[in-house]
Amino acid sequence: MRILFDQGTPVPLRRSLVGHQVVTAFEQGWGTLQNGDLLAAAEAAGFEAIVTTDQNLRYQQNLAERKLAILVLLTTDWRLIRQHTPYVEEAVSGLVAGSYVELSFPPAS
Repeated sequence: MRILFDQGTPVPLRRSLVGHQVVTAFEQGWGTLQNGDLLAAAEAAGFEAIVTTDQNLRYQQNLAERKLAILVLLTTDWRLIRQHTPYVEEAVSGLVAGSYVELSFPPAS
């Protein structure tokens, strides 16, 4: 699966998504694109999913017609996320076109 990491998504997470092609918005030259413009650019470029930490995305955008699967991480804290990378991997594996998934994490132990 071709996955775009939005700004704020911890880049080291890409190492856990083996078997997927992960590119950051910055690497694509889309560091200044936001919300609808970023989603449209990602779809036009053939990305199948976006991983973001923008918790307001679903309130700011009409996602009904999107083909892009959206995974929202409910934290930007890499220390917490890295403890639960299998959980993220499972969520990514379950994404289907047009889906919207919010992923929370238990507190750090």
